Amino acid sequence: MRTSWDIFCHIVDNYGDAGVCWRLARQLAVEYDADVRLWVDDLTTFNLVSGGAGLDVSAELPRFVDGVWLHLWPAPWPANVLPADVVLETFACELPADYVAAMAVREFPSLWLNLEYLSAEEWVSACHGLPSLQANGLQKFFFFPGFNIATGGLLREAGLLRRRREFQRSASARATFLESIAVSAAPDARLVSLFCYENPALPSWLNAMSAGDRTYHILVPEGRVVADVCGWLGENAFKFARVYRQGNVAIQFIPFLSQCDYDRLLWSCDFNVVRGEDSFVRAQWAGRPFLWHIYRQQDDAHLIKLDAFLSSYTAGLGVDEKATLVARWIAWNSGQITPFDGSELFAGGVEMAGHAEDWCTALESQKNLAQSLVDFYKNWV
Repeated sequence: MRTSWDIFCHIVDNYGDAGVCWRLARQLAVEYDADVRLWVDDLTTFNLVSGGAGLDVSAELPRFVDGVWLHLWPAPWPANVLPADVVLETFACELPADYVAAMAVREFPSLWLNLEYLSAEEWVSACHGLPSLQANGLQKFFFFPGFNIATGGLLREAGLLRRRREFQRSASARATFLESIAVSAAPDARLVSLFCYENPALPSWLNAMSAGDRTYHILVPEGRVVADVCGWLGENAFKFARVYRQGNVAIQFIPFLSQCDYDRLLWSCDFNVVRGEDSFVRAQWAGRPFLWHIYRQQDDAHLIKLDAFLSSYTAGLGVDEKATLVARWIAWNSGQITPFDGSELFAGGVEMAGHAEDWCTALESQKNLAQSLVDFYKNWV
């Protein structure tokens, strides 16, 4: 019997929430034969993340896209919409009160799951799967993605890592993809993707790379850091097709990519700077050295999450490699402007590529997030 799922996504000023929900919705529909409705409140942002499904604020919805029924989250909530078997309240967005009331009076109540933000903190494992009794008698369960078997795991579609490894073994596949986004780097240049938030430390990093003894070709997807990069270049605006050069650094701005093409970008680069949650996870599946720009929180609470991840991620490294990587990640996420050799951006260089692949392989042995959600429902029923 097919299971129905409602996924509610409140899209904030970044792309991670929409990115996670869109990947998850498609995987549930395609791989687990689920009937999925995805409710979003910002079609303009969602259209960027989905790779251009041709949607805009005036689009006629619902619309069937990649196996998922896409809906605009209406206000007020319509009385004729019946709740699904499984309801995902993602990232603490608040469900419509009328929808919650309808969940409680179903012949068989809906399973209500609060899909939380990703964290490597120790308390996550203890809280994963715990129920919270609601005023209407329903239980809401806390569901945590994570990096160990006591959590819900990470989003990973079937065959993803096989496809990634085949791509990285093929020089022609990489060249064809880069050509498709108009990128032609010098043969000896390290290819770097830079998708991050604004950072006062960025100019000092670029200065060090520009004056270093290596050449870099930095790809900057359209996003919040573009203004900082333009400022470093001394440009008021940018053109997508142009390659800007300063010292040993070439910089190229690229349009917002679909999720599939963004994966290929990560697979193609020698080093990836990523942000938030969705690109953070995809960088780990890329098996390449990376740096995570975590979303900043009040009172530097984000640094606790960062420390927790670094503790796990660096566990297999030598003392010196670990110290270098941790120092660079903390400096970047603290906005510290400190001089350093540009090669240290790679925090271990080529050696870190092996570590990144080992980390990816270890995560691969765990259950993926979609499978964990499906199994949780089966066990609950």
